[in-house]
Formats: sequence, structure tokens, C-alpha cells
Amino acid sequence: MEDTYSFWKNLILVIIFFVVTPITLVASIVSLISLSKTKDLAIVPINNYSVNSFHQPSGLKVFASLPVNFPSVSGEIFAADARGEILKAYLKSYNSPLEPYSNFSVEMADKYGLDFRLTTAIAQQESNLCKLIPPESYNCWGWGIHSKGTLGFTSYQQGIEEVSRGLREEYVNKGFVTTDQVMSKYTPLSNGSWAFGVNKFMSEME
Repeated sequence: MEDTYSFWKNLILVIIFFVVTPITLVASIVSLISLSKTKDLAIVPINNYSVNSFHQPSGLKVFASLPVNFPSVSGEIFAADARGEILKAYLKSYNSPLEPYSNFSVEMADKYGLDFRLTTAIAQQESNLCKLIPPESYNCWGWGIHSKGTLGFTSYQQGIEEVSRGLREEYVNKGFVTTDQVMSKYTPLSNGSWAFGVNKFMSEME
């Protein structure tokens, strides 16, 4: 009697195994197919942020919010200030002797509250970045040139600081705040080409 009971018990277990297992496998396959066909969820942009999607190998999408407006380098100081590198690259491209003083030019611009590109742009306009100056004058800016002679500096550093200070005290502090206004005093006989050139050179350093 006990052997008969064990026989039927084992037979039922075998039948259950061979019936349930295929059903389970089919259900799993159907579930996987359904998941793979599920549409991506829609994500709505919030405030001034745009939504970009990045495709992953799994077939899913991961979304990240990125700001629409990015900060500009020009005229601003950041923890890692790139202005010196901007000047250095510009001066290097013209093989200018002012290249080693790019960071010093930025320091003087900050000290006297000027656009960091201004003295370099004037030097470009006046002397092709120090390539056309009186010998040993270190005067790349046409600063103090008059009929009796030319003002000279003892070094490029002194020239950068003196011109920066002069632009602040003799021009900006007296209301000459645009390149056209500076031109009217700096080189009053110019037909407008001086301001045009300075503006152009400044834009090349943005």
C-alpha cells in the first residue's frame, strides 16, 4: 500500500513539473517581450532647462537637465580665470614680445578697472603688437608721442602699467568710456579707423 502511494505521489510531482515549467517559461518570455516594447516615458522641461537624452545599451533612456544659457568668459573673473590664456594665445599667434606679460596685463586691467583686452588691442593698432616701435622705448601703445619726441618706458611691464593707469585716470575717469570717445582724445585726427581697429582686435580676443 505504501509503495502504491509513493508511486502516485512521484507521478503527480513529475506531471506538475512538466506542466508548470513550460507555462512559467512562456510567461517569462512574454513579460520580457512586453517590457522591451514599452514606450519611453515623457519628461517635461522645467523652467529654463532643456532635456537631453542619452541612449544606453539596455535600450532605456536616461535624461539629464542642462542649462540653456552658459556663462561667458569675456569681462568676468572665475575661479580658473582664462583671460590670461586668451591674451597669451592671441599674442603668441602674432609672435609678440608682449606674450610673457599676458597675465600681468590682466592684473593691471583689474587694478584700474579696464577691459582686459584694451591695452593689447591698442598695442595692435599702434605698433602691430610692439613690432613697430622706437628702439628700446618699450612703447607699444603710441603713448605720449608728440612733436618733441616719444615717451619711453624702462620695460614692457612699466609700459603696460603706465598705459593702464593713464587710460583710467585721463580717459575713463574723465568720461571717455567708449573706443570712439577715447579716440577723440587719444588720436583726434583719426577718421574713425583707430576705433574701428581697436574694436576689431578686441573682438578677436573674445
